Amino acid sequence: MNYIHTETVGKTLVITLNRPEVLNALNLGLFAELKSIVEALSADEVHLGAIITGAGTKSFAAGADISELSSLDSKAAEAVSKSGQDIFFLIENCNKPIIAAVNGFALGGGCELAMACHLRVASDNAKFGQPEVNLGLLPGYGGTQRLVQLIGKAKATELLLTADAIRSDEALSLGLVNYVVSRDELKDKCFEILNKIYTKSPLAVALTLQAISAGINDNLTGYAVEVHNFGKAITSEDGQEGTKAFLEKRAANFTGK
Repeated sequence: MNYIHTETVGKTLVITLNRPEVLNALNLGLFAELKSIVEALSADEVHLGAIITGAGTKSFAAGADISELSSLDSKAAEAVSKSGQDIFFLIENCNKPIIAAVNGFALGGGCELAMACHLRVASDNAKFGQPEVNLGLLPGYGGTQRLVQLIGKAKATELLLTADAIRSDEALSLGLVNYVVSRDELKDKCFEILNKIYTKSPLAVALTLQAISAGINDNLTGYAVEVHNFGKAITSEDGQEGTKAFLEKRAANFTGK
């Protein structure tokens, strides 16, 4: 693994996104490794659950790797969006509980990854947001769907359209996270929750998770529209300007085209 570090702690697999030099941005190589790890987790007999967190002290995952996205045509962008969604569905539909230990920035794809996990525990320095409209884009890995599911349409629409980031205390009040603790207590809280779950029937836990996912994802039309619109946005003039401005560290000049 080049982009992810894994460690077994008792019955728990700790999955650490390991690109701290770029705030654990989600590139295609990391996605491929994450897919392999979650598929193996679902089938193995060693682990009963997992924790996903980020390396370093600043970031859980600060979004997608824009340098990879900026050169894509619409079909390639749709394929990347669909692939990311499929990997996050693997997490959401896993038969074992997966907790996001959000240890800093969870922005863009990082917020989408956290939302795909079954539970979220945040450190008191964490921040959440979907800033894609700043780049002339929209979330492509399920963010337009899961944020609405978790916090409701009104506030989710505000955050998606303004690109505002929220601190962990507001995320807690909105229901985006389950707990907020100090950074030093973050993993301990995740282990505490998982160890309580491990005392229950593994079959009952798996069936419960399956039933929850079935209720959430019985209509996948919204995810399909997100994929199509992500591809459309990438190749628009605004999408090209927004990603270029981001990489050049300047303000974007959007024209609505």
